[in-house]
Amino acid sequence: MRIVTYNVEWFDELFDDRGQLIGGNSWSARHNVTRGDQTEALGIVFTALDADAVMVIEAPDTDRKRSTTAALTTFAETFGLRASEVVTGYVNDTKQEIALLFDPATLTARHDPRASETAPRFDGEFRIDLDIDATEDRVVFSKPPLELAVETASGKALRLIGAHLKSKAPHGARSRDEIMRLSIANRRKQLAQAIWLRRRIDDHLAAGDSLIVMGDLNDGPGLDEYEHLFGRSSVEIVLGDGGPHLFDPHAEQALAGRLGPKPTTARFYLSQDKRYMQAMLDYLMVSADLCAGNPRWRIWHPFDDPVCWDTPELRDALLTASDHFPVSIDLDI
Repeated sequence: MRIVTYNVEWFDELFDDRGQLIGGNSWSARHNVTRGDQTEALGIVFTALDADAVMVIEAPDTDRKRSTTAALTTFAETFGLRASEVVTGYVNDTKQEIALLFDPATLTARHDPRASETAPRFDGEFRIDLDIDATEDRVVFSKPPLELAVETASGKALRLIGAHLKSKAPHGARSRDEIMRLSIANRRKQLAQAIWLRRRIDDHLAAGDSLIVMGDLNDGPGLDEYEHLFGRSSVEIVLGDGGPHLFDPHAEQALAGRLGPKPTTARFYLSQDKRYMQAMLDYLMVSADLCAGNPRWRIWHPFDDPVCWDTPELRDALLTASDHFPVSIDLDI
């Protein structure tokens, strides 16, 4: 079984209010890419993935007029994807939902949010003293993680959590001091969200659940200069630094040290520097019981993956479709 996490940059901009693909030569929200070209590229990528389930990060919007399910159903039908059913969770107001596209012939999935004494539901409020001032801070998710109960056709029960943690970009800051204050505040909030997510993970591991946590954590070792103030990244918190561990070989490689080669899942153009930056942002973490089955992880990077590089149509499609690349895991379940 192949399960994928894929952050599709501004997927929402490819659909009208009826959930139909717009296409054509009008510009998408991606720089210098038309809606038609991005749509075609995404069709190539999703077809090549041939996944049983894809956790779509930045999925099309749901609001009073628009529907994530309608848009993704249209997309799957247009390109004949076997992952054609859609399940969503809590709606957010960022126009970037989290949704699962899955093949109904190989699994079933339903939204199944949980709560415990240490971790409230993800659409609620988490209280934690972030700066050790004896005052609780109230933390909420701008994009509540998607919690799913999944059962495979063979009867295997899984828990899936799709997450998109808040960006640390200091939007609105004008001076250096403002940038510093906002960056530190945003990192503090992000770490609180990671702790909240980790507590839910601990609940599932304590219950003996087979668990997959996937998505865009918008964080990684050495990603910014404020990391040293807190001593650890969101990735380390979610993996489990002290408790039962989740496993992701790409995360482990990134955490192994600052020097040497590291995997990457995203590629951004820095207009000021006139160059591209690559980063490790997308993760697919599994519980120990799933890791024992010799799973195979893969980053579908157009330059680093030999098959992607040697397939020009797929290589070009990956670059056109999004600023992130898919991450997959093949499990014998």
